[in-house]
Amino acid sequence: MKNKITAAFLLSALITIIVVPSSVSAGIPISLLSQDVPSLAPMLEKTIPGVVNISTKTKIRVQENPLFNDPFFRRFFDVPKMPRERESQSLGSGVIIDADKGYILTNNHVIDKADEITVTLGDRRSFAAKVIGADPEVDMAVIQIDADNITAVPIADSDALRVGDFVVAIGNPFGLGQTVTSGIVSALGRNNLGIEGYEDFIQTDASINPGNSGGALVNLKGQLVGINTAILGPNGGNVGIGFAIPINMSNDIAEQLIRYGEVRRGQLGITIQELTPELASAFNITSGKGVVVSQVANKSPAQKAGIKPGDIVISVDGKPVTNVAELRNVIGLQRVGEKVKLIVIREGKELTLTALIEEPKRDKVEGSDINERLSGALLSAIGPGHPLAGKIAGVEVLDIVAGSPAWHAGLRKGDIIVSANRVLVPDIKSLERAIGDGRGGILFNIRRGDGALFLVIR
Repeated sequence: MKNKITAAFLLSALITIIVVPSSVSAGIPISLLSQDVPSLAPMLEKTIPGVVNISTKTKIRVQENPLFNDPFFRRFFDVPKMPRERESQSLGSGVIIDADKGYILTNNHVIDKADEITVTLGDRRSFAAKVIGADPEVDMAVIQIDADNITAVPIADSDALRVGDFVVAIGNPFGLGQTVTSGIVSALGRNNLGIEGYEDFIQTDASINPGNSGGALVNLKGQLVGINTAILGPNGGNVGIGFAIPINMSNDIAEQLIRYGEVRRGQLGITIQELTPELASAFNITSGKGVVVSQVANKSPAQKAGIKPGDIVISVDGKPVTNVAELRNVIGLQRVGEKVKLIVIREGKELTLTALIEEPKRDKVEGSDINERLSGALLSAIGPGHPLAGKIAGVEVLDIVAGSPAWHAGLRKGDIIVSANRVLVPDIKSLERAIGDGRGGILFNIRRGDGALFLVIR
């Protein structure tokens, strides 16, 4: 009898345990049932309308064999007429920063050399856009559309970002349309990557893929903290390492592009190098932080401020300087007429110096004045704003006219002519001497971005 009573009690207890309210869902913690499930949707509903899709069309001239233009050759070999141009298309993203004036911030490489730019909003409306200005050195551009009822993305202070902050990337990857990915800030102040001339990237593991370029990186309040720009990974795919240009840096560039159509960078007039352990020991520097001034240009802002070769720059406008790239960024983003306060170490003592940023004074020469084969090129000794300034000496191609003799010879804007006819050319006069009359042809050694090449001009 006792066994029967015990069995009945256990069965009753088991039934009591397994009977649960029907409203409880399997797999959902009970603690979440009494509150809203966390979601980014409310923030994104307000932010996404400010991020646009950008499509471009570019006409590219097709290289032709001269024989194909010969009537006899074409008739004899029955060669069909080949198109002289082909059309290239690309996709990217942009962020509305001024709804009243229709200004959109994007990457320069998204709209570079485009003949047509079309902006598509989240509500499917499309508008033709015009370029207000572009800066290849930072890879930023401002375009404009004439549209009503558009929304700008509110802007945050990117200097307040911390590693570990949650961020969301919004853009148009692979042309799929508006897409959102999330992650955290993995690192700040990334430079020396060789991606742009001036680098101060936010690194994030929020997925950034081809087509995300120019899109928004926002915080959890929906505020813009960066412009998605580049990825680091095999075959251009995302592996959790993406880079965005901080919005504070982007805003400084955008203001100048809107006002002048270009970025008017000033100069300090110094040549700098990294503070290696050996140099730190030689200069009796214990911290190992800072940048060495190796040369000061005559009559430059730096000379007027009292900066001397051998000075160790450790701070600019209150921001610590730990490497060459950081100092280049700070000075390169200063506007002409602005003052900068530098803290330097000289003979073991800290000095505070103030310099007035001035417009670069550069001797510019038309290529045709040197040799007719260089017609269409505007040349100058490499300037302080160039990414390779202080690293190599040479003559910079400041500008070039498409279709000109120099352009057909293979020269491009931003090229650095390191040598001509195997003679180093650190300035215009040495270039003129090396070329001479140029009757036998000209052999150029060119630095282009991170690469180098030889060009033969006959």
